[in-house]
Amino acid sequence: MKSLFLSAALPVLILAAGPALAHAPADPAAVAATTPPPHFPRDLSPEGVKAADDHLALEAVDGAEARAFVAASNDKALAALTGDRRYEPFRRQAEAILTATDRIPGVSFLGEGLGNFWQDAANPKGVWRRTTLASYRTAQPQWETLLDIDALAKSEGRDWVFKGANCLAPDETRCLINLSDGGKDAVVVREFDLTTKRFVDDGFVIPEGKHRLTWLDRDTLLIATDFGTENGKGTMTESGYPFIVKSLKRGHPLAHATEVYRGQQSDGGYGVSPMVFRDKAGAVEAVLFSRPLDTFRSETWELVDGKPVQLDLPQRVTLYGATKGLLVLSPEEDWSRSYLGRRVGPVTAAGSLQAYPLATLRIGPEISVSNQATEIFRPAERQSISDVAVLDGEVLVAISDNVVGRLARFRNRGEWGWARTDIAVPANSAVGLGDSSKAKGQVFVSTQGFLTPPTLSLAEVSSGALTELKSASAKFDASTHVVEQFEATSTDGVKIPYFVTRPKNLAMDGTGPTILFGYGGFQASFPPAYKPEMGKLWLENGGVFVQANIRGGGEFGPGWHQAALRENRQRAFDDFAAVARDLEQRKLTSPRHLGIYGRSNGGVLTSVSITQHPELFNAAVIESPLIDMLRYQDLPAGASWIGEYGDPRIPGDAEFIARYSAYQQLRPETNYPRVYITTNTRDDRVHPGHARKFAARLGDQGHDHLYFEDTAGGHSNDADPVANARRWARHYVYLAQQLMD
Repeated sequence: MKSLFLSAALPVLILAAGPALAHAPADPAAVAATTPPPHFPRDLSPEGVKAADDHLALEAVDGAEARAFVAASNDKALAALTGDRRYEPFRRQAEAILTATDRIPGVSFLGEGLGNFWQDAANPKGVWRRTTLASYRTAQPQWETLLDIDALAKSEGRDWVFKGANCLAPDETRCLINLSDGGKDAVVVREFDLTTKRFVDDGFVIPEGKHRLTWLDRDTLLIATDFGTENGKGTMTESGYPFIVKSLKRGHPLAHATEVYRGQQSDGGYGVSPMVFRDKAGAVEAVLFSRPLDTFRSETWELVDGKPVQLDLPQRVTLYGATKGLLVLSPEEDWSRSYLGRRVGPVTAAGSLQAYPLATLRIGPEISVSNQATEIFRPAERQSISDVAVLDGEVLVAISDNVVGRLARFRNRGEWGWARTDIAVPANSAVGLGDSSKAKGQVFVSTQGFLTPPTLSLAEVSSGALTELKSASAKFDASTHVVEQFEATSTDGVKIPYFVTRPKNLAMDGTGPTILFGYGGFQASFPPAYKPEMGKLWLENGGVFVQANIRGGGEFGPGWHQAALRENRQRAFDDFAAVARDLEQRKLTSPRHLGIYGRSNGGVLTSVSITQHPELFNAAVIESPLIDMLRYQDLPAGASWIGEYGDPRIPGDAEFIARYSAYQQLRPETNYPRVYITTNTRDDRVHPGHARKFAARLGDQGHDHLYFEDTAGGHSNDADPVANARRWARHYVYLAQQLMD
């Protein structure tokens, strides 16, 4: 998850089935109030939860019972979906979009040129290649192939998936290539030489794992990984992430690496991470370590004279980079610095953008002071920081203003503050920042909308000039639809914004076939985005697409996210239901024609929505989901998300989690819509056991459903665009069956 996700108003535990359920037996509210669901644990201890689970065998990723269940489920799902007359046209259309050669090649700065990873029908695994900026500006850039992943996979007999490269500044001729077997998050790292276009003989090679590593210099890596057993203890946290950083010299085995920083085995989150910030010439400005305490809280340490020194920073903070001795950051909680028990300076607002001299942040016997103005930008109400690029004395900021993009440059004037210059971008669009180069003073900027294809531009930060480089061609007919933004009122009165993309001539009689998308977690924002496969397969066929910006996301800063954490998770579910009801009240759609889609943390949202409000929906695509929230911490890498959801091993946390956990809340007497659950065997971020067990329990209780599990691709579904086309075709066939037929 970056690069995943109740309310005091809820009554006692067994009332969590939700409001009166459509098509249930007489007086269902009374039944729910007195009778727990049949598989609800007698006690909420880990042992009690496990004892109530009759599908534990499906947690064995490659177990015999699991394989048999998947095979039988896949046969049923494929017969229902690929046998539909729409499947093959949908598949062909999606594949044409995902493998189109006129897509904008996404680029990053690579030495004196630009790098790009490209997949198409001829190279489904992709090629890593480069060109010059001058050539890239032309209609037909001349590309030089650096590494052909299809050829590499064939020659080595491995299902390699390219997961990026980390190249050493300033020349960027030596790169660490990340290769995943089948699309997993875990990767093998191998050193590659861009001058010879070959892997380096006797170069750095790190075996498969969930590593956190970066270059320190040409002959040294800083690496956090599984170092095996030390003094009889492991070197990974409960979540399966590293907590020790070591320095690894060229030519030395991993066993000879030297420790430079250590957290604790009990740490949460995604593992300790080394960070090396450099100036525009490539020289090291600062070496930092982020030690996660849980999903969102962390300590920040700096390597000073070979020893780690803790920095006086809030535990909830985002670090964006360093420039001229300043650390650019955003606190995600109101922050007041102190020294010897006294407050130093004013309270810093959560969600603001700040820059502090590193020397003044070091915790020690003395405190350093500076006249440098620290506040760069403070968002107004209904604004937030979307992204930040740190340059040489300047900062470029993408701003979300009521979920619409803005762009501004800030120049450091020392004690006189940061001068702001707004940069014009297309109205009513999302603004994203791509790769940046301190040496060149340039940043790639993208803009797009639901009906507007992406445009890639290059920002010259010193002048504020924005020059268009590429504009994507339209992949569907957008002339038939219009985009609107509305607000729904949630249970507690909070206004929840959402976007509607609908046919201009939609009959406002509740018959509009509508997909409602939501996520609501991990401070992830969802601004307007061009979704070409959705436009072609859904909008062109008369469909409506709705995107709800519910709490738990980051659309309005850290407060919007933290409002739906842990015991307040129900707010995200209430927000989503409020949007569904608002759509019905506006007569855009009705429960018969309304479906929902969510993946990963969005799988929590969609599974809960179906169990709490089956009367509101007639379809749900529940993809790569978390669902069994009382055992998620025991399924890799679930324990890393305890800061988001709470810890089911703690009685109080288990109580509020159990109120919504969809796996335990299923009832045989409830009339749920026919849902489509799908995941991936090689997903090592969200365990496939969640999806399998939910599907199995639906089947046990006699509820019609579809379950499909792909065998490769991982959590990101980025292994193969041809396979991805099949995935989208299955999704939209199912949604058409449920909402259009």
